[in-house]
Parts: sequence; C-alpha cells; structure tokens
Amino acid sequence: MKLRTTNHGVCVPGFKAAGVREGKYGVALIKSEASAKAAVMLTSNKVKAAPLLVSREHAGNEILGIIANSGNANAFTGSAGMKDARGMCSLAAELLGGRAENYLVASTGVIGRRLDLARVERLAREAARRLECSPQASEAAARAIMTTDTFPKVCSVEAVLGDGTRFHVGGIAKGAGMIAPKLGHATMLCFLTTNARLEREELEETLARAVEQSFNRVVVDGDTSTNDFVALLASGKAGNGSIEGFQEALNFVTQTLAKSIARDGEGATKYIEVRVLGARSDAEAELAARAVVGSNLVKSAVFGGDPNWGRIVAALGYSGAEVVPEKLSLYVGTRGDERRVCLVREGKPLALEGTEELRAAEEVFREKEVYIVAELNLGPGRGEAYGCDLTYDYVRINAEYTT
Repeated sequence: MKLRTTNHGVCVPGFKAAGVREGKYGVALIKSEASAKAAVMLTSNKVKAAPLLVSREHAGNEILGIIANSGNANAFTGSAGMKDARGMCSLAAELLGGRAENYLVASTGVIGRRLDLARVERLAREAARRLECSPQASEAAARAIMTTDTFPKVCSVEAVLGDGTRFHVGGIAKGAGMIAPKLGHATMLCFLTTNARLEREELEETLARAVEQSFNRVVVDGDTSTNDFVALLASGKAGNGSIEGFQEALNFVTQTLAKSIARDGEGATKYIEVRVLGARSDAEAELAARAVVGSNLVKSAVFGGDPNWGRIVAALGYSGAEVVPEKLSLYVGTRGDERRVCLVREGKPLALEGTEELRAAEEVFREKEVYIVAELNLGPGRGEAYGCDLTYDYVRINAEYTT
C-alpha cells in the first residue's frame, strides 16, 4: 500500500464542510452525501458534556453529518444542556436533511454556561450556505471550532492498495489547552471522514487503536476535558473489498493531528517528544513517556533551555513503570537526531557541570523541538508521548479565559 498526503482535510470524496466564526464563537458543519457509519470516543472525565451524551445516543444510527460549535462547551448544564444539544441536531437536520438522530454534535468553550442557541442557529445557517467539498471549506470548519488554538489542524491521505483500489481518510482537530485526553471506549475535538467501507465493529476497533497511538499520547497541561471527543464517519463509497491499509492510513492522520495539537499548546514555544524504549511492556513504556512529557518541571526546564535531566529521571521513576536506575540510559536531541547527546549511560551520569555533554545538551534545549529518548533496558516495550513547554503565556491565557 502507498500513502499520499492530500489537502482534502475532512472533505474527502463524498463529504462537504463549512465553518463560520463570529468573534470567539463559531459553528462547523460536516455533511456526508450518503448515509455513513460512525464510531465515536468520548472523554473519560465523569463530567461529560451534553453534546457528547447525545452523540453517543446517535452513533449507532446512520449518520449524515456533524454540527459543532466553539465558544461554549455546553457542559455541566443539566437537562437544559441536553435539550440544547438535541436542538443543534434538529437544526442540522433542518439545514442538511434527514432527522436529528442522524447527526452527531460537539461543543467546546467555557464550562457551566447555557448555550446561546440563537447565535448557533445564525452561524449554522450561514455555514450551510457555504457548504462545499474543497480544502478551503475543510480549513474553514477547522477554524470555526478553534478556541485558544493559533492555527487550524488539518490532515488527509489517499491510500492506494496493491490491486489499485483507492480510499481516502481525512480529519480536522482542535485543541491547545486542557489537553490530556483519556478517550476510553482544550478541549480536544477531532472529526474524521473516510470513503472506505468498513463494518461498524471494524470502524470502532480501528478508531480505538488509532486514538491510543495518537491523541492519548498528548499532554499539554495534564487536564482531561469534559468535552474531549473523536468521531469517525465512513461512507463506504470507495468500494474496497477489504480494510487492508486502513489502520495505517487512519493512524497517520490521527498522529499528525495529535502532534499538531501538542505543537500548538497554549502559550507554547517548544515541542517536546518523548520516546521510551526497553520497558517491560508497551503499556509501561507509554506510562513512562506520558509522565515525562506531562511533568511541569520538565516542561519548565525545556522552556527555560535548562537541561536539568534529573527532572526527566524523576518523572520516569514515579511514572508507574518499572525503572532500574543502573540500567537507565538517557538521550536528548532534535528531530532526526534524537540520540544526539547521551546524558546518562546505564546509570552513569555524563552531563555533569563543566562537561561537553552538558554544553551540548544546553544547545539542544535551546531548539524549538526537543526529543527525549529513555532506554530502560528491561524488555521489549516501546512508547511515545507528545507535548510542549510550560510558559508564562499559558498562565496568562488561563487566568483570563472567562474574563
């Protein structure tokens, strides 16, 4: 199979999109030209926003599209919030056809405030007039759901199988703060589309695997939102006889979007990627990687350009993964050169005061992208995590979020 990146975003063949913004408020629409199967994954937060609950109810139906708004999370709003989320689905049905239960709904923004349905309706009607299948429409939809994001997150690929069969996978996402998704069976939103044909069980399984190796690896600030939501719509129009290559294509799209979220963390100036090798299991490696990339002390050190590798070692030690200090090796580098500087080799610190290793590590920590590799040397487990530095601007943005 060959993968080729495209500029379709969610507007893969058979799908249209649109988005409209008005200040900090926006509405995005995604429409499938044919009835699609859907798979969804919701936040593990016990306080789940109303639109997520409604989307979970609708996901087993034939789905015609998605309506989403920014500026208000419609979370912790009780029965009124459920009514408003269903009202958004009814509005989508009125504008795009079908019935309310044929639509998924998502929201992002401030928690605990009633949705302004009149504003949502006005923006949705304008979006419906702009609905089209184009890269520009996909980007407009991505911009419409942005909150503190600084750029839209868009990705799509075309897969060409050995027998010549082709299918497309595309997506848009948003997220900059309140990011530590735990999507089990900044809010982080992602809408994915494909014209590939899959059974519903296959759709759910492939989405779960894709989310685990992408969004669940991102830590911006350690907060799991009430509104984290990933939806995948499959129209089946590609006519593929098997799902060969679909997981690879979906993984590529979701991982690209996840890394874009990490790079756009609120106030971020640097991207951090952590790879843990040689853990007892993949699960332990993922635990260790997330602990390092999620450490406020590590994030602060990266922001300040301070190669304080003791903070990395400490995060590995409390992560829950088995760590034997005498077997640990630690490296830092830049993209394509992840093992550029060895800080610790099999338990022996090398990057000490006055050493060439410490001077080289200081150079790495001044870069815009910092890659950390930890070799635990205990087994075959491998894992990764993605994040960003912690800056003064992160505090400012979140100190002023509702004011």
